[in-house]
Amino acid sequence: VQLQASGGGLVQAGGSLTLFCAAPRNIFGLTAMSWYRQAPGGEREMVASLTSEDKKLYGDFVKGRFTISGEKVGNNVTLQMKNLEPTDTAVYYCRARALEINFWGQGTQVTVSS
Repeated sequence: VQLQASGGGLVQAGGSLTLFCAAPRNIFGLTAMSWYRQAPGGEREMVASLTSEDKKLYGDFVKGRFTISGEKVGNNVTLQMKNLEPTDTAVYYCRARALEINFWGQGTQVTVSS
């Protein structure tokens, strides 16, 4: 299963970015699509998650700055990030969970300058 992720880039502190990820439309048993991130030397952590029941979860560090949304028909998810901080700098990975299996996208770099 190949996920298509896009939208990373370089932005100044306080700026905004939008990440987009799409899973194949024929993926069976999709239960959630999520964004994770991993900073250099750090562990991968959950940023935001959207379940097939429209439940949204966010990492504690998000503090209302990010919004996840998606289209079930298109099996895609968008992460709108506002008021970005240098500590948000990381590689962001899209994840699709289907039938207890996790599928990962290739990662997109987000860099926030101070």
